Amino acid sequence: MDLIKTIEEQQKKPNAESFRVGDTVKVHFEVIEGATKRIQIFEGLVLCMKNAGARKTFTVRKESYGVGVERVFPLNSPRILKVELIRPGKVRRSKIYYVRDKIGKAAKIKELIGPKANARVAFAREVAKANEAKIAEINAENKAKNKK
Repeated sequence: MDLIKTIEEQQKKPNAESFRVGDTVKVHFEVIEGATKRIQIFEGLVLCMKNAGARKTFTVRKESYGVGVERVFPLNSPRILKVELIRPGKVRRSKIYYVRDKIGKAAKIKELIGPKANARVAFAREVAKANEAKIAEINAENKAKNKK
C-alpha cells in the first residue's frame, strides 16, 4: 500500500490545483498527431473535480455552436501544459451538473469578487507563468519541423 502512495506522490504535479469548481479556465493541452505536436486550447467552465491523488480529474464544459461540449482532463497529466484561470466563479457546490440544463444567461455562474478572488487569480497566474517554458519549447520544435 505504501509503495502505491509513493509512486503516486512522484507523479503529482506541484501547484496543479490553481483553480476550483465554478471557475472559467483555459486548458492548454498537448495533442500529438503522428510526428507533429501542437497545443490545443479548451476554454470553459469547470463542472467537477473527481478522485484524489495522481488519479484526480476535472471536467470542463463549453458551448460550441449551440452544442454543449464536455471534456475530462487528468489533473496530473504531462500533456496538460498549463491551466489558465480566466474568471473565478462563486459556487456553493462541489459538482455543478445543473448547468447542463440551463441555456443562455441562466447558465452563467456569478463571478467571485474581493480579496479571496484576487489571491486566487494571482496564484493561478504564477503557476501559469512557470509553465510558459514548456509551451515555448513545443512551439520552437514545431517551427523547426515546419521549416524542413
